[in-house]
Amino acid sequence: MTIPLRLTLNGQPREIALDDPRVTLLDLLRERLGLTGAKKGCDRGQCGACTVLVDGRRINSCLTLAASLDGAEILTIEGLAEGDRLHPVQAAFIAHDGFQCGFCTPGQIMSAVGLIREGQAGTDPERIREGMSGNLCRCGAYAGILDAVQEASQAASARTEQREDAA
Repeated sequence: MTIPLRLTLNGQPREIALDDPRVTLLDLLRERLGLTGAKKGCDRGQCGACTVLVDGRRINSCLTLAASLDGAEILTIEGLAEGDRLHPVQAAFIAHDGFQCGFCTPGQIMSAVGLIREGQAGTDPERIREGMSGNLCRCGAYAGILDAVQEASQAASARTEQREDAA
């Protein structure tokens, strides 16, 4: 028995036939669809390396059954940039050395994007640390990550103000 699944994945409609109702979103992305940006770190929802956005909200894809996402819109790190133009959060991570080994970076970036979109980032360091607390970095690149999220959050606020002023 197969389970039909319709998703919008990185802006593209997809129809997938699941052979197993127990497959997680992380395993579907990595093993079946070849999107290996989200990492399998702990496989228990404790490290955040598998963070993706589902319907605009941050989730741990290792804890989410793919079959439960029929009709959902999923954004992974692979769908974040627009062609050769990096997303502002990606550019900020590079500018502030918000990574070392890079294993956690996709999850960190997706969590930061979600945090900013949710309007929860602001520029207060403690608020950002709390909002990003579900994403661990074994290398300890937290100072660069914090600086990157602050910069991207400020830039997003400035873009919102410009749009409001233009309207």
